[in-house]
Amino acid sequence: MNILSKALPVLFSILMIGSGSGLAQERVIIDQVVGVVGNSAILRSDLTAQRQQIEAQGIDLGPEPYCVLLDDMMFQKLLFNQALIDSVEVSESQVEQEIERRLRFFIQQIGSRERLEEYYGRTIEELRDEFREPIREQEMSRRMEGQITRNVTITPAEVKAFFENIPEDSIPMVESEMQLAKILIEPQIPQEEINAIKERLEGFRQRILEGESFRTLAILYSEDPGSARRGGELGFYGRGDLHPEFEAVAFGLRPGEVSEIVETRSGYHIIQLISRRGEMVNVRHILLQPKVGPELEQETKNKLDSIRTLVMDGEMTFAEAARRFSSHPGGRTGGNMINPYTGTTRFRSDEIDPRVFFVVDRIEQGQISRPIDTMTEGGRQAYKIIKVVERIDPHPANLEQDYDFIQQLALQKKKQQAVKRWVERRLQTTYIYVHEDFQHCTFEVGWLKE
Repeated sequence: MNILSKALPVLFSILMIGSGSGLAQERVIIDQVVGVVGNSAILRSDLTAQRQQIEAQGIDLGPEPYCVLLDDMMFQKLLFNQALIDSVEVSESQVEQEIERRLRFFIQQIGSRERLEEYYGRTIEELRDEFREPIREQEMSRRMEGQITRNVTITPAEVKAFFENIPEDSIPMVESEMQLAKILIEPQIPQEEINAIKERLEGFRQRILEGESFRTLAILYSEDPGSARRGGELGFYGRGDLHPEFEAVAFGLRPGEVSEIVETRSGYHIIQLISRRGEMVNVRHILLQPKVGPELEQETKNKLDSIRTLVMDGEMTFAEAARRFSSHPGGRTGGNMINPYTGTTRFRSDEIDPRVFFVVDRIEQGQISRPIDTMTEGGRQAYKIIKVVERIDPHPANLEQDYDFIQQLALQKKKQQAVKRWVERRLQTTYIYVHEDFQHCTFEVGWLKE
């Protein structure tokens, strides 16, 4: 069978190790197949590697972690097999970008590149190579699942029916939430400060051209905290992933070449190309950001204080003030802050920047904060005032207050049902094998059915 032809090389990966006399032999299993879905085998080493990654993220899989992982990996294989049949494609740049995203996340979680390499017992480059095919499979599986559920929608009547069918003792609790609005002002940096920044960067550039290490100067002087400790290295990115001005220069460099000064929303950079893989580049950079001086800072805060007074005295609403004065695009819609995790205007405490939460947690509903320091999405210095539009106490979910929340629950359940029906149909025509060590597991999917 085609399945066995792919699995046999692994099934026979057994070493025969002789004793000192050469007469006795001991079987040591290096690896073995623990599950097969269609043409795809899952090895015991796959489970171990996956558990390492999950544990690195601090996720608890419960008392039977390998059962949970095998269930999930077999489901991914089922999706992956169909993705191959349907010619679902994932580009090399998307795979490389996801590899870099995960590596950055793991490094952030574990503390440093060196500690990550020590944890896995492999270099970063070896980890990149090891992650590549599993990540390609996962991305293809994710896209396949998206295709299965892409036409699933939900009507208000279905949302209402979903909620009414929840047993009273099972109605989910909605945590304490807030609705917030802001007015943000980004000061106009004086030209003298910009000229001084450019002069410093040009000095760094000349030192590098004369033989100094770009990496060392980045560690010492770059104002990008994420990359500075790595010598300015960003990792591999594809087209469309970086600031357009930065990207246009980076893709035009030769390995080792240092760019002229590049301006982006984040500040001013010099860039050095480390390497290129097709439409992916790995660069290092030194970033310097113009600073707001004490006088300009005080001037901006005074302006925000005046706006705050106008609103509190009733001379204009906060929404009107946001549309008139805010530098942020959200000002056009009255300054309402959007939760990036949910796409709604409601925030749980753990979804608010801790520095902002420290401020808003101390003021009442309808009140406005004093001016506070912030950074724009491009990393520039700015200042803002925040209004607590509404405080929502913890409560059992209801359709009046929590329609969006209930709608998402209902839609998610409908998508899960669509996937479940698809899985049941595929299982009827797909070869499934589960190793005896895992036949005690309680799986979400019926892998053990006759």
